[in-house]
Amino acid sequence: MQRTLVIVGASYAGVQLAASVREMGFDGRIVLLGDEPDAPYQRPPLSKGFLTGGFAEARLPLRSQAFFDEENIEWMPSVRATRIDRERCEIELHDGSCIAYDHLALTTGARVRKLDCVGAEHRAVHYLRDLRDARQLAQTARTARQAVVIGGGYIGLEAAASLRQQGLDVTVVEAESRLLARVASPWISDFMLRAHVERGVAFELGRKVAALHDVNGRVAVELDNGARLPGDLVVVGIGVSPNTELAADCGLHVEGGIAVDACARTSDPSIVAAGDCASFVPHWAPSGARACRIESVQNANDMAKTAAASILGRPEPYRALPWFWSDQYDLKLQMAGVNTGFTDFAVRGSVEERKCSLFYFRDNTLIAVDSINRPQDHMLARKLLASGTHVSAGQVRDPAFDLKSLAGSATHAIRGVA
Repeated sequence: MQRTLVIVGASYAGVQLAASVREMGFDGRIVLLGDEPDAPYQRPPLSKGFLTGGFAEARLPLRSQAFFDEENIEWMPSVRATRIDRERCEIELHDGSCIAYDHLALTTGARVRKLDCVGAEHRAVHYLRDLRDARQLAQTARTARQAVVIGGGYIGLEAAASLRQQGLDVTVVEAESRLLARVASPWISDFMLRAHVERGVAFELGRKVAALHDVNGRVAVELDNGARLPGDLVVVGIGVSPNTELAADCGLHVEGGIAVDACARTSDPSIVAAGDCASFVPHWAPSGARACRIESVQNANDMAKTAAASILGRPEPYRALPWFWSDQYDLKLQMAGVNTGFTDFAVRGSVEERKCSLFYFRDNTLIAVDSINRPQDHMLARKLLASGTHVSAGQVRDPAFDLKSLAGSATHAIRGVA
């Protein structure tokens, strides 16, 4: 009898999971549910090239319709799952219909956190999570002169850079005392601040938004110190919240996300979860660490492969190394590993030329590397971190030290073990 896999969520994790189970030999029915009308698409360009007009919408789709047809994957757009019946192994949809499943995958992603203040519903306010958001913001930006960006994380800074490149006057408001406070080191925070200031972006650090006021169709963003920032548009980038309601309502364990084990399995053996919605204790986390979520394309894709293996009855613990990237102006920031708790760091390359890397150490062990316009360093760092090869801060600081050869030896060591 043919088995059915239902995947709820048609972004990176959902599409990769569907592709992976087919590649691994799953010959049953695959149903991919997406609540958006557009074909699954790339999200990172939305705050970068798509906003500036340098990345055409035609390039956004993750896969062609031919892929879904050839792999016999039933992609269902504009469909919202409303309830999971675990006893009957059924998914109820928004129109009242049901789909029975043998395996269920939750790749429901996350949604933007909304601004909570007086005037937050002003028509000038934009969020940037999906393609509809990006289309609306791009259209508004064409005739705007002044923009206020609320949030100094990666989305906020990428949006600020894109808007500034289009000639808008941009002010970024950040509640923390520095940019990227949750995800980057103080060194990177200062570097990115200088880069934006040099290009004309203004900043209000350590300030919260008190209210938004309509001023003859435009908007004034009132801060907690009474200052008012005028604008034609406001972009809000204050983080996301995981979509866990389906999981929680059917009794699955939720802990900051849909809780999964090292093999992406939820508390129900027939259900897996992957991507932004899933929380787990990473293999690289210190002893006693709590479960966390990793919001990245890399994690969504690699975790989906782990979930696919579990569906096929071949579970393998998730061991992928986290890596991220951000494009702002002519700066490509690439991050490998997680620098939480670093005790030392070493800089390699030229800070003045904006081609440098920061190597982070905890107790003399390399734990992460941030690279700015040094893509080769990024690739070498991923090899070093994956292999656990020892490198010292002194070696990193020595421009004569052959880091490439060391990383090459690490690669051979990994292949030898495999």
